[in-house]
Amino acid sequence: MKVRIKWLENVAFVGESESGHAMVMDGAPEGGGRNLGPRPMETVLIGTGGCTAYDVVHILRKGRAPVTDCVVEIAAERAQQDPKTFTRIHFHFIVTGRGLKREQVERAIHLSAEKYCSASIMLGKMAAITHDFEIKETGN
Repeated sequence: MKVRIKWLENVAFVGESESGHAMVMDGAPEGGGRNLGPRPMETVLIGTGGCTAYDVVHILRKGRAPVTDCVVEIAAERAQQDPKTFTRIHFHFIVTGRGLKREQVERAIHLSAEKYCSASIMLGKMAAITHDFEIKETGN
């Protein structure tokens, strides 16, 4: 996997992926940025959330669970001193479907966290990671 990061101005950069996608990252105004995009560490959390959400949906669908939506809300804390690595990360999953079984959702989240999501497993080497979930019933 390869990516390319190009400096735009001040503290703004554009990241380009090998798959042909681009995103702008920027700093907060108090750090010299113009708030043109997410902060680089925010993109780490977004990517991790995408990784685990992908896994959970894939596992549920593979198990023929009637999943219709999956949202992951992530709250993280960072160290006060440089390098300001993540110290705690909490994943809250909101999984929607018709008649979803609690055990299926719990298993999918566990498999993602322990076996499949390389991003969260990597972050778990330095941060305390916790998970919880809620299931919402799809309306008729």
